Amino acid sequence: MTHVSDGEKIRERVLAEGFDAVGIASPRALGEASAHLEDYLARNFHGDMDWLERRWRERGNPRALWPDVKSVIVAGLNYAPATDALALLGRPSVGDISVYARGRDYHHVLEKKLKRVGRWIAQEFISDVKIFVDTAPVMEKPLAAAAGLGWQGKHTNLVSLDFGSWLFLGVIYSTLELGADTPHEDRCGSCRRCLDVCPTGAFPEPYRLDARRCISYLTIEHKGHIAEEFRAAVGNRIYGCDDCLAVCPWNKFASEAREIAFHPRDELEAPLLEELADLDDAGFRRLFAGSPVKRLGRDRFVRNVLIAIGNSGEPRLVPTVVRRLADASPLVRAMAVWALRQLGGESETGALKERLLPGEPDEAVRAEWRLGA
Repeated sequence: MTHVSDGEKIRERVLAEGFDAVGIASPRALGEASAHLEDYLARNFHGDMDWLERRWRERGNPRALWPDVKSVIVAGLNYAPATDALALLGRPSVGDISVYARGRDYHHVLEKKLKRVGRWIAQEFISDVKIFVDTAPVMEKPLAAAAGLGWQGKHTNLVSLDFGSWLFLGVIYSTLELGADTPHEDRCGSCRRCLDVCPTGAFPEPYRLDARRCISYLTIEHKGHIAEEFRAAVGNRIYGCDDCLAVCPWNKFASEAREIAFHPRDELEAPLLEELADLDDAGFRRLFAGSPVKRLGRDRFVRNVLIAIGNSGEPRLVPTVVRRLADASPLVRAMAVWALRQLGGESETGALKERLLPGEPDEAVRAEWRLGA
């Protein structure tokens, strides 16, 4: 058996690597969370995130993923912004990118740190480890709660006494027998700010999220056309949504992220929608090199930008939208049609419809034109 002091050594090493929080959980700690996952999938709250369903047993049981795991080490890295995360929502001519994606891709930052810790553990204790940063069926948030880093709030995200809702999580599965930390108690109380602020009503009840209505899901995970009922609520959010995170009262204890990699890049703090809409694939890749936004792909990103333009109420953006009516992507063309209708110019819209609709090969785009009839 490994002494508890080994766990303390590991905690010290994790913090020395630059992490802001660390805890240890038992691989048997996910009983309730595993049942919650089954219910979540049964209610189809995961939408078209099929990867959640494919390996749900391994996700709900660390030993199903790796039978040799004896302890789970969870590390947290603060990414709290220096300014109001919701400030851009009042500026319709710019795009709002979720705080977590305004700097460098957190996957790479956490992975490098965790690998250094993992190599040290393997050498120091002659043991095996596996490192995870959103790369495998691992329930990071319930494990973090079990490890004492915080609790899962009513918005389903982790809440920390010290860092509010702004913690990135990385996980190390270890073959060492380490003493588990005490799970954190829920301190949400009667507060429901996160539930009430949601623009699309994505929380059917506290602690339950219907991803199919969530703007983060719709603008990031969803690959198809965003349903018309959600488009106005998207506002100028072009990648993700921070509303439920940003209004959490526990954020008052959070300080700006120490990790320089998470500080926002100048060009991503308040990007102009008209410039983003004109990005081709090469330009998209250049702008978002090293950013998690890059994985979205140009077409889905411009889809989001056009929805934001449609919500902007700025007719001067009509020429920008018109250029996208001839885009190679039907996903983009459809949202260009919708955005054009929102911005007015009925005579111009009607003339474009008469010219473009007869030759439009994609039924979804044709349907958008017909909606304007």
